[in-house]
Amino acid sequence: MLGELSPWHLLILAAVVLVLFGAKKLPDSARALGRSMRIFKAETSGLRDGEKADDGQAQAAQSQSGPAQAAPQQLPAPAKDDGTVVDGVPLSEAQRSNQPR
Repeated sequence: MLGELSPWHLLILAAVVLVLFGAKKLPDSARALGRSMRIFKAETSGLRDGEKADDGQAQAAQSQSGPAQAAPQQLPAPAKDDGTVVDGVPLSEAQRSNQPR
């Protein structure tokens, strides 16, 4: 009988959990656990779908004849040096008016 869980064991375990965590926190904990499991399930299914899509794109790219050419990347236009950009981030009108000159 070693290793078996009887209904009494489960009842004692439930009572200990209720005493440790309290009656008010158990529903919140169960709700949070349910949300976490749903998010985890959505992310893992998203990964599986992404792998299937990547496999399909790789097969389509291999089936094309001739070398594939990548489109050139567009670089952002350089910002004007009029004091409205700090570390590459544009300032708002309020920040510009408070900026010492």
